[in-house]
Amino acid sequence: MTKVYNFSAGPSMLPSLVLKQIQQELIEYGNSKASVMEISHRGADFLEAAYKSEKDLRDLLSIPDNYKVLFLQGGASAQFSMIPINLLRGKSKAIYANTGHWSVKAIAEAKRYCEVNICTDSSENNFTDIQDFENWNIDPDAAYLHYTPNETIAGLEFDYIPDVDMPLVADMSSTILSREIDVSKYGVIYAGAQKNIGPSGLTIVIVREDLIGKVVSGQPKLFDYSTQSNNESMFNTPATFPWYAAGRVFEWLKDLGGLSAIQKINHTKAQTLYKAIDNSNFYSNPVSIKYRSWMNVPFLLADDSLNSLFLERSKEAGLLALKGHRSVGGMRASIYNAMPQEGVDALVSFMNDFEKDFG
Repeated sequence: MTKVYNFSAGPSMLPSLVLKQIQQELIEYGNSKASVMEISHRGADFLEAAYKSEKDLRDLLSIPDNYKVLFLQGGASAQFSMIPINLLRGKSKAIYANTGHWSVKAIAEAKRYCEVNICTDSSENNFTDIQDFENWNIDPDAAYLHYTPNETIAGLEFDYIPDVDMPLVADMSSTILSREIDVSKYGVIYAGAQKNIGPSGLTIVIVREDLIGKVVSGQPKLFDYSTQSNNESMFNTPATFPWYAAGRVFEWLKDLGGLSAIQKINHTKAQTLYKAIDNSNFYSNPVSIKYRSWMNVPFLLADDSLNSLFLERSKEAGLLALKGHRSVGGMRASIYNAMPQEGVDALVSFMNDFEKDFG
């Protein structure tokens, strides 16, 4: 197979070592005499894998004991509903930061349950910058504050954590496990798996215990965090294969040296790519330098008419899924944990050659 590097924003590239391990275990998992996709989620083999996955994730993120870890379905989009359902707790207002495509979707869903106050709005600059926190409009009577630390489409990423006297909720779908974080600063962290965790179909929710157990009335039992917590994420059949695969990714990260190690790797990758863009008169990145994403790097060509040729040539060179989102245009390179430095170097080399030929 030709060496390729997959820059997809999600489902994204998985570590090659993990893929090989999954391949070896796919037909028969452990001593189960069956595939991991075929064994019961109530059986000893899967339960052992599930419990180890949670332990490894807790170790990686240093999750405090007073937080529950849930392995759910429905993607991050289901959490757009589950957050207000579980966190309004008798209040009628919530605060949301609008910094991109996924913030917009979360806000729209929250409005079905409560009054939403927008504390900061980056739509005014086309999602290329973030307002200083001191200028945010914080309503102290709100139930919680929700924000998206990294916006996958615009490539806009916070370099600070909002400091508020209420539960802080973060959609970390495209940034979780990419660096060290202080979980204790958050009421809820949630993340779709298909960026840095594993295959699509799984959503991780890390929720402080005091925020569990008082939901908006008349809602589905599955959307109640207490239902999921009391049943160890197995009230119904969970997404067993993605859960198992995520566990293999957690092991891979621990073997690398944990989040402090991957943080250094990710920082270097991002610096390499942004340096190539900034040193060029042919490529540009529209995002404020202070808030550039480590994970998702959009870039524009000086001549839009060359976009199709760039994509065609890059695919031939083994560089996949570089087309930018339709709302932004141009290109986007998603360089999550599984993307090695060699992949970024290969992209930069291709970009330099393309510029020499067509710039």
